[in-house]
Amino acid sequence: MSKNPAPAPDLQLRSFVAPFRFDGSGEFHLKSHKTNEKGGLDKASGEKILDANRKRLNDFQEKLYAQDRWSLLLIFQGMDAAGKDSAIKSVFDGVNPQGCEVTSFKQPSTLDLDHDFMWRSAIALPQRGRIGIFNRSYYEECLVVRVHPEILAKQKIPPRLVTRNIWRERFGDISAFERYLARNGTVILKFFLNVSKQEQRERFLDRLDEPAKNWKFSMADISERALWAKYQAAYQETIRHTSSVVAPWHIVPADHKWFARVVIGSTIVTALEKLDLKFPQVDKANLSEFKQIRKALEDEGKVSAVKKAVPAKAAAK
Repeated sequence: MSKNPAPAPDLQLRSFVAPFRFDGSGEFHLKSHKTNEKGGLDKASGEKILDANRKRLNDFQEKLYAQDRWSLLLIFQGMDAAGKDSAIKSVFDGVNPQGCEVTSFKQPSTLDLDHDFMWRSAIALPQRGRIGIFNRSYYEECLVVRVHPEILAKQKIPPRLVTRNIWRERFGDISAFERYLARNGTVILKFFLNVSKQEQRERFLDRLDEPAKNWKFSMADISERALWAKYQAAYQETIRHTSSVVAPWHIVPADHKWFARVVIGSTIVTALEKLDLKFPQVDKANLSEFKQIRKALEDEGKVSAVKKAVPAKAAAK
């Protein structure tokens, strides 16, 4: 038997979190992050870690809900076919759906456009004790809208407010919003699923080849793929200006879906571990009341058992 104690689970997971975390300190270059990283694991080992993370996440979610103090906001961004939907489904498999809510942000509605760009995200924020999952988010306003500036014209913003500094202003607004949420008990984790252009191509072909996946494919996906370089530049700029200690970005290698899930699950579990979540303590008055209730229930059970035994004796005679 080894004399050295096994490392704490969060220490074991740190190697799948720290290399991909950017909190705004230092420089950031998207090209320096590999899309096909596997963290020294094979798929079988990764599946074991993923399964262990699910179990811990389920335990943390129950305590988070019972404690009713913190909330967790998870933001998923990435190019088409990066694996956002499947990652959310896999990482949260087995977690009580009553404590989680997934919000997918599509093209803004007429109602959305009658409000500021943060409005529809703000009304979807998780309550205390809950996990909120944003499949795309307010960051689309610095990504899609930046790549397609014609969309900005539809947002009804007074023309004199749409200046050359609008993207820097939005970065500032988002960072301020996230600091505000953090100061009020919302833990924010942001994931950019970093898929390669080649892997996206393979996944598009897979969607075309499999009838069950045809519905996922859209011609718009191809037109957006043609703007790959512009999107990569927009993501790099966004991550550079909106990463912070309280709301870090995680640049998740997404070419291997199983490893992306290891990174995402490990990041969430490690963050929840730091909150020291516990089930609320019951005070002495309640404990005394519980004893009385227990005695009453036990006495009720004894009476019920006697009533069942009497007819049985009568029938035997």
